[in-house]
Amino acid sequence: MPTTPPRRNQAVAFTQVPYRQPPARRRRVRWWAVCLLTVVAVMLATGGYLIYNTYRHIVAPLLATPGCQAGTGQQAWPLDSGQAAVAATIAGVAVRYRLPREAVTIAYATAMQESKMENLNYGDRDSVGIFQQRPSEGWGTATQLEDPVYATTVFFRALVKIPGYTRLPVYQAAQDVQHSADGSAYQAYATVAASLAGSFAGAQAHAVTCWYSPASHGANVRAAWRDMAATFGRPGRNRALEGMTTARSEKSAVFRVRRADGWTVASWLVTHADSYGITRLRYGGYEWRASISETSWQREPGPASAGIAAS
Repeated sequence: MPTTPPRRNQAVAFTQVPYRQPPARRRRVRWWAVCLLTVVAVMLATGGYLIYNTYRHIVAPLLATPGCQAGTGQQAWPLDSGQAAVAATIAGVAVRYRLPREAVTIAYATAMQESKMENLNYGDRDSVGIFQQRPSEGWGTATQLEDPVYATTVFFRALVKIPGYTRLPVYQAAQDVQHSADGSAYQAYATVAASLAGSFAGAQAHAVTCWYSPASHGANVRAAWRDMAATFGRPGRNRALEGMTTARSEKSAVFRVRRADGWTVASWLVTHADSYGITRLRYGGYEWRASISETSWQREPGPASAGIAAS
């Protein structure tokens, strides 16, 4: 007998097929996939961590460049480590002979024009050093002139003989000392020289900072004290350097300084810290710590230290 087709709007009956659970094999395959993805994720995370630490502790320090800065904000001037050390030395010698800030400005402008404030062992004819002074002109031997302390000392000796040098234009005072072929060239550095003098030789607190990759062998505070005395003069009462107290380990010390010259001495220590393994300085309520990334003096809680603590 033929099947009668359903009439319009008549529901069609479907045969219900019972649900069958997937084979256990498929479930095992899914769990293996999850485990595999988990292992891969852990390996990637571990590899990423190793790469990050390698970059942070090995690659980044190699790529980072040590440097220094004088001043803050828009008045900040970048210097390389050698330039900053020379600038601090010039300011220190000026303190030793009680010279005014104008003398430091003139010396800076001269050094920037002559050597970019670098201690050069070469130059035009027999010129050497930061001021490109010539042994043949009676300034001293080449070895002496390559010592920034000696070169600065003889520069200042000539400068103070010029009547009214503090009131002269920077280029004229510099030219009266140097007798250069083009004395007007010194004027191009007058503005930056005055700004640097304010940071290194002024009373500005924490105006000079440096950064470098710190060593871990400990500070040689006695060597630092010896070279500070060579720059600032013999320690004593009412002098820039008054005395030093070392810890029993001799890896740290407190340098007692005349308050008026305290930040000039602190700036010298910051710019020479790498040479003596110094990684921390505290003075005047501020603290500096060595780091390969750019760092600055930070406010230190508690009373200000009586001297410059170095370690």
